[in-house]
Amino acid sequence: MSTIRQIVLGLLLAAGVAPGQVLADRAPTPQERSRIETVLRSQGFTRWGKIELDDDDDVWEIDGAHASDGRKYNLQLEPDTLEIVAREPDDD
Repeated sequence: MSTIRQIVLGLLLAAGVAPGQVLADRAPTPQERSRIETVLRSQGFTRWGKIELDDDDDVWEIDGAHASDGRKYNLQLEPDTLEIVAREPDDD
């Protein structure tokens, strides 16, 4: 956990605020979305659903990414390098 995040968490706890109330998942900024979508296309994905940063796991989560082979996956990307670190079939 980064030092800044530890400080913020400590301040929140001291103020009586539960961490989950503030450190929620978030959508990407336009710049982050552009980078993520470029990586997804370069990996053969043609479309996808929701993209959000999971603060608990510190990864980008992409729901329902359609691969060029016709299969659908839920993905996790490392936030700095955008390397795909998890790929699970989406059976929805």
